[in-house]
Amino acid sequence: MKNIIKMFVPFQTIKGSEKTIMLTIWLVSLFAIWGVCAMGTTHLFPTPSQVLKGFGTIWTDGLIVHLFSSLALCAQAVLISVFISLFVTYLSTLPFFKGWADFISKLRFLPLAGITFYITIIISSARTIQVWVLVMFMSTYLITSLVQMIKDISQEEFDHARTLGCNRWEMLWEVVIKGRFDYVFELVRQNLAIVWMMLVSIESILIAAGGLGVLIKNGDKVGDNGRVIAVQIVIILVGIVLDFLLTKLRKLIFRYSNF
Repeated sequence: MKNIIKMFVPFQTIKGSEKTIMLTIWLVSLFAIWGVCAMGTTHLFPTPSQVLKGFGTIWTDGLIVHLFSSLALCAQAVLISVFISLFVTYLSTLPFFKGWADFISKLRFLPLAGITFYITIIISSARTIQVWVLVMFMSTYLITSLVQMIKDISQEEFDHARTLGCNRWEMLWEVVIKGRFDYVFELVRQNLAIVWMMLVSIESILIAAGGLGVLIKNGDKVGDNGRVIAVQIVIILVGIVLDFLLTKLRKLIFRYSNF
């Protein structure tokens, strides 16, 4: 009983066995809610058996091929976005370009339809449109986070670098670029979720290229809710795995980072 009470106390430290109890409670609650929602005439969610059947269907439809198509699209968009975001952010330390970064940051309020409309005017290739819509989405949010990261650097760090004889360009390199690269890695990990979340919508632009979004669209066309939920479970699990791997990689590269 005491173990359960501890779970509802702010800032309480939870041990391994207590985490197991907590996880069990959440899993039981999840399946109970799922069972209730699958009952009756409304069928808010498909039954577990329908979802299992959906896994079999999407495997037959080429789940692995579609998964790698989505991962390739995601990787391409993330790499381009990171390059653009770092370039714009570091350039924003120059007063002449500061407004440029602020303007791009405000574009995050532009809806998907607006971004897609302007990109389709410039680009004709459907696959390239997919990539650049994702790049636009991730870049606007990543630049916002990176600019705020620079603003949060204390003046003491710059004063310390100046005391050591660094000029302004050396301060940019030592304090902002080198000194905050672990922060950059963490922000990229966090913003990766934006790209992964948008895949379903973006992949509908070019169905021939495949992807997990296409599997959802195909399942929705035939009214197979079990297949739709199965694909969504795959998307969530892959996203969690990517987040876990990037977290481990950051800890491996930046062993002494406290971020």
